[in-house]
Amino acid sequence: MQSFVDFIQGFLALGATVILPVAIFLLGLFFGQKPGKAFRSGLTIGVAFVGIFLVIDLLTTNLGPAAQGMVDRLGVELNVIDVGWPATSSIAWASVVAAFIIPLGLVVNVVMLLTKTTRVMNVDIWNYWHYTFMAAVIYAISGSIIQGLIAAVLFQIVCLKIADWTTPMVRDFYEMPGVSVATGSTISYAPFIFLVKGIQRIPGLKNLKADADSIQKRFGVFGDSMVIGLILGAAIGALAGYDFGKIINIGMSMAAVMILMPRMVKILMEGLMPVSESARNWLNKKFGDSDITIGLDAAVLLGHPSVIATALILTPITVLIAVILPGNNVLPFGDLATIPFVIAFIVGAARGNIIHSVIVGTIMIALSLYMATDIAPVFSQMATEASIKLPEGSAMVSSIDQGGNLINWVIWRVFDLFN
Repeated sequence: MQSFVDFIQGFLALGATVILPVAIFLLGLFFGQKPGKAFRSGLTIGVAFVGIFLVIDLLTTNLGPAAQGMVDRLGVELNVIDVGWPATSSIAWASVVAAFIIPLGLVVNVVMLLTKTTRVMNVDIWNYWHYTFMAAVIYAISGSIIQGLIAAVLFQIVCLKIADWTTPMVRDFYEMPGVSVATGSTISYAPFIFLVKGIQRIPGLKNLKADADSIQKRFGVFGDSMVIGLILGAAIGALAGYDFGKIINIGMSMAAVMILMPRMVKILMEGLMPVSESARNWLNKKFGDSDITIGLDAAVLLGHPSVIATALILTPITVLIAVILPGNNVLPFGDLATIPFVIAFIVGAARGNIIHSVIVGTIMIALSLYMATDIAPVFSQMATEASIKLPEGSAMVSSIDQGGNLINWVIWRVFDLFN
C-alpha cells in the first residue's frame, strides 16, 4: 500500500504543468486526433499553464510580504496562521486515504457521465487534492477510511454539479466555450452567486457600471487594466509601509499580472479548442450528444481583468476584517494569492462589476475566516500528523482555501454529528 501511495504522491508532484498536458494528449488520441495534433495541443496547454503559474507566483511573492507588512503595522496577534494551499495539499496527500482518491474520482466522473448526471469531463486531476483533503478531514475525526471516501465522493459530486450549473457563465462571460471549472476552492463559493443577484436588485447599486470596459471608457488611460494594476499594487505597497522604490516595484508587478494573465489564458485556449472540438464531434457521432465540457483548473478564469482587480482590492480588506472581526482567530497570509480563485465565479455572476464583486467578496471572506477558525483544531491535528511544522508563534493553523471552504465545512459538520 505504501508503495502505491508513494507512486501517487510522486505522480502528483509533477504538478499541473505535466499532468494536464498528458491528460489532454491522451484525450486527443481517444477522440480521434492524429498523434501530432494531440501532442501539440497537450504541449500548448502545458506551456500556457507554465506561464499562468509563473504569473500566479509573481502575484504570490508580492502579496504575501505586503500582507505581513500590513499586519505588522496594525500590531495585531492572531493565533491561527493561514498556511496556504501548498501546505494544505501536502497535508491532504499525507493522509492514508490519499491513494484511493484518484482512481475513485475517475470512476465517479465516468459513472456520472454515463448516467448523464454531469456533462463535465474533468481532466484537472491535479486538483483532486481538494477531494483528498475532504476525505482526510473526515478520516481525522472518525478514523474511518470508508467515511472519508464517502465524504470525498460527496464533495466531488457537488463540484461537478456546480460546474454544470456555471458552464453557461464560463462560456458567455469568460468566452470559453466547451470549458467548465470544477476546482474545489472556486466552486465552494458558487452559492454566493445568489447574493450577487440580490445586490443587483438594490436601487442605486444595480445601475452602477463598474466593469473593466465601463471603467476604461470613463477614466481613459487610468481605466486601462494595466494602469489599474499599477495603482492597486502601489496602494497595497503603501498600506504595507513600503518605501517608494518598493511601492513602485509592487505596482509594476501587479500591472504585469493584469496584462500577462490574459495572454497566457489565450495560449491555453489555443491548445484546448482542437481537443474540445474533437470531443464534441466524437460524442455527437457516438451518442448524438455534443454538450460534454472539459473541466480545467480555475486558473483559466484569472485572465479577466475584473478578477485580478477585485482580488487586489480585497487583499487589504481581508487583512482589515481579520483584525476587526469578532471571534476570528485566523491571520490571512498563505492564501491571499488564492483570492482570485475564490471570487472568480462571483465576478462572472456580477458580469465583471468590480464594486458588486468586492461587496460580495467581503461578505464571503468574513464567513470564510469564521469557518477557518472553527475547523482550526482539526486542521492543526492533521498538520501535526503529516509532520508539517507549525509556523513560529502560532498555536494552530488553518487556510482560507480549504479551512474556510463552504462545501468542505458543511460536509465536515454533518459528519461530525455522527462521530
